[in-house]
Amino acid sequence: MIKFFGKWGKNRDGATAIEFAFLAMPYLLLSLGIIELSLMFASESLLEGATSRAARTVKTGQLQQSAPENMEGEFREKICDYAPVLIRCNDIVIEARVMSSFADYDTMQPAYDEDGMMVSNGFALGGSSEKVLIRVAYNYTALTPLVGQMLWGADSSRLFMSTVVLQAEPYDFSEEMALDGGA
Repeated sequence: MIKFFGKWGKNRDGATAIEFAFLAMPYLLLSLGIIELSLMFASESLLEGATSRAARTVKTGQLQQSAPENMEGEFREKICDYAPVLIRCNDIVIEARVMSSFADYDTMQPAYDEDGMMVSNGFALGGSSEKVLIRVAYNYTALTPLVGQMLWGADSSRLFMSTVVLQAEPYDFSEEMALDGGA
């Protein structure tokens, strides 16, 4: 019996396979974690870019003049056109509020429900030369549930929020033209 265990202890065949088996799972989790974090940061960057690009149409008055009856739908479409791959459009929460001054930003904190998701306080873009606060929130859910649970807990998700505060350009020239006598 001792002779059998002695031979077994000296045998080195398969040592590399056993070492790889010990390291395979941590290596796989590390690799998946890197990929998951990369996708998360790409999604966050896409949301920021989409919000900024859509807010530009508000700043220039293009959105207010082209679709006054469905501004929120048009704004959502502009965001979705920019970020169709990693962000699910139906999961985006959009809020736009008119401010009387830029100091109002401090009093316009976002509202959250019991699950930690942002709740919209309405969508109003105002008119020419108005100050507007635009918030876009998106709940990113991990594509790999095991890695997502290890990184962020049981729900495997993170709330991204993009905020733009702007003053619309004076795009409504009809009032100024009437005051100047049409010249």
